[in-house]
Amino acid sequence: MIRLFHVSDVHFGAEDKAALAWFGEAVRRELPDAIIMTGDLTMRARAAEFEAAAQWLESLDRPVTVEVGNHDLPLYNLFARFIRPYRRYKRLERMIERPLDIKGVAIVPLKTTARFQLRWDWSKGYVGNSGLARTLKLIERVPEGDLIFIAAHHPLIDVGTKSSGETRNGARALDAVAAAGAHAVLSGHVHDPFDVAHRNGDATLRMIGAGTLSMRTRDDPPSFNEIRIEGGRFETIARRMGAPDEAVTERAG
Repeated sequence: MIRLFHVSDVHFGAEDKAALAWFGEAVRRELPDAIIMTGDLTMRARAAEFEAAAQWLESLDRPVTVEVGNHDLPLYNLFARFIRPYRRYKRLERMIERPLDIKGVAIVPLKTTARFQLRWDWSKGYVGNSGLARTLKLIERVPEGDLIFIAAHHPLIDVGTKSSGETRNGARALDAVAAAGAHAVLSGHVHDPFDVAHRNGDATLRMIGAGTLSMRTRDDPPSFNEIRIEGGRFETIARRMGAPDEAVTERAG
């Protein structure tokens, strides 16, 4: 069995130290095959926050791939946001969209953040044409028969959680990756776990959201997802701090 830990929205600068310790202990005890981090490692994209995030990820001592979240772009320093938005990543750079060597499973990145949008709230999701085209090309390279998990920060469509991604072009992107053969989209942003089926013709793609390990909880306590893969099928378990683990989907694949 392959076991992946899907974590999101740690928000160093507003992190929950007890939740980080709880997650770290689970990693050390259970040794998942890999960790998928779907964005918002930091609260304000400060250098010290990125440094703390890098130290934490390195301390887990497991293969990690990171997708960028909206909080990982400078908010108030517009020069940095537009000209050098990723300058402060430094030690984290090698983890961003890092390919993972997992037999039978491909993690394919999809960018949903934007430096600028024609609306007031730049924290919301956006899928550009070039970003979607890149993701579809990466899907084409996946060996036939492998499970394909898309890693994005924002949910591509809203799924009824308290917070919303409001991802522009998200529905189109969701249909496109489903038609291309993706099995699930892993995301964060809304700070509550979810697992929702999306039908595309005869196929079903699952939209899977991780919670948060920060102080910025919403309806759920700090949480992460465990994804168990066996025989070309997978199931998702929402693991909430201080609460019993909960299978949030039937087996799919």
